[in-house]
Amino acid sequence: MCFFDQHRFACGDWKWGHFRQHCNREYRTGETCGMKLIMQTVPVSQKCKLCDKIDTKQRRRNAEEDRVNRWKREGGKFRASIDRSYDMIRSLDKEIHDLRSERMRKLQAV
Repeated sequence: MCFFDQHRFACGDWKWGHFRQHCNREYRTGETCGMKLIMQTVPVSQKCKLCDKIDTKQRRRNAEEDRVNRWKREGGKFRASIDRSYDMIRSLDKEIHDLRSERMRKLQAV
């Protein structure tokens, strides 16, 4: 039951911070007992790396979707580009789904 800092991100995720204090069960210097308790929670104003990746891919997906809609309004002369953009949107959807699944798996692992 050694004590650590906890960093809480704006998205609600968290990560362990620095080691702060030994518990009574561990007497060796530089070693911890394996059980982590929170000494203090440090709020972080930004999102975690996983949420940043999700946001980036969502922005790319929205840009591709806007591009497809613009090409459709201009006429059917960009058929190959539209098909390529739909493939990109499908792959981005899969990546976003995988990242969200990973985030949910991390939240449930605690």
